[in-house]
Amino acid sequence: MTQAGSNRILGREALLGNFMKTRKMTAELCNPLERDDFMVQSTPDTSPPKWHLGHTTWFFEKFILRPFSEGYKTFDQRFDYIFNSYYETVGEYAPKPSRSTVSRPSLETVMEYRKHVEEAMASLLDRKDGDGEIHGRTILGINHEQQHQELLLMDIKRNFYQSPYRPSYAGGKKPASAPGTSEFIDFPEQVSSIGYSGEGFCFDNEIPSHRELVPGFSISSRPVTNGDFIAFIEDGGYRKPGLWLSAGWEWRASNRVEMPLYWEKEADAYRYFTLYGMQDIDPNEPVMHISYYEADAFARWSGGKLPTEPQWEIAMSSHSEDVDNYLEAGKYTPVSGGESSGMAGMGNSWEWTLSAYLPYPGYRPLAGSLGEYNGKFMSGQMVLKGSSFSTPKGHSRITYRNFYTPGSRWQFSGMRLSRDGTDGQ
Repeated sequence: MTQAGSNRILGREALLGNFMKTRKMTAELCNPLERDDFMVQSTPDTSPPKWHLGHTTWFFEKFILRPFSEGYKTFDQRFDYIFNSYYETVGEYAPKPSRSTVSRPSLETVMEYRKHVEEAMASLLDRKDGDGEIHGRTILGINHEQQHQELLLMDIKRNFYQSPYRPSYAGGKKPASAPGTSEFIDFPEQVSSIGYSGEGFCFDNEIPSHRELVPGFSISSRPVTNGDFIAFIEDGGYRKPGLWLSAGWEWRASNRVEMPLYWEKEADAYRYFTLYGMQDIDPNEPVMHISYYEADAFARWSGGKLPTEPQWEIAMSSHSEDVDNYLEAGKYTPVSGGESSGMAGMGNSWEWTLSAYLPYPGYRPLAGSLGEYNGKFMSGQMVLKGSSFSTPKGHSRITYRNFYTPGSRWQFSGMRLSRDGTDGQ
């Protein structure tokens, strides 16, 4: 087995159906792109869309077809260098910042590669129906490609922002959020089970499930909104070093950060770049594209703090209200539904937590090269919980652990507030 929970074997038709559905979704996300868009890599953080198409295909070829499909013919051996992301045990790979410097293979060749691998996977699953290792690796590959679907939209947005044209990816009219109020919901001290303990798939960083003593706390029923963040800006929040961690203040100064990524101020009005192009800022929409440093500074300014990962899991498992805003919905923006009871907002933007991305007690990475998938990144990163409007719905489980460095903000990242004790005490 490759991942926890993957011992529940799906039938060949169900597994192949999930595989082909995922592959189709990735290709469809590229439909709004023009040919030249596939080569753009606007920052060292991003990757060209063509690379995403090739890398997700290489994953299936490298880790499933080559070791398990007798007689499989490798499409192009050079792809081991071009489309390997970070698997040191596999061999050398192109540095991430230079992924746009290689014009070959062409887009047509990459699409031929995708078809070649899809046909080979269909044949393999037909011949090896019920093989537990192939099944587990295929499920992992599907989830891996779904992660890249969100990365693809993150990178396309960043690439489009760099263009003087500021093009719209989504087209049409951007959905608006309804106004709502936020309240703090109390949770008493408790010993709670943290991490994944279900029967289905999860990533290895979500296990083992373990028990933690969590002191009493209060947590906001809603994420912080754009309107909330404008108040922080207008009050000089970016100019008050007392609100910032030392590393955060240095990051803010060295990067000349004055507001969230994609925001601009024209006279007295704030505007931001979205997947619908440049728009007037919707004050009711959950804030996005803030770093951990910005989230932490805002929390201090507000008199609160960021929730820990256990606090977030406890709150969402007890009061979660699904807003059904995921990649499949095709909204391409956070959307607040207005007044509601309980915890709201999951499915709009990832939420920073106060917790460092570290292994759970008893954690063991996967064997072999697949052990590099998560474990080797457990240093210098912070955990984000929840999901965003571009997250495939199957990745929205409460135990999911997203992670980024504190200064990252091109991801669809937001926040909500917590307080120690209950009743705000």
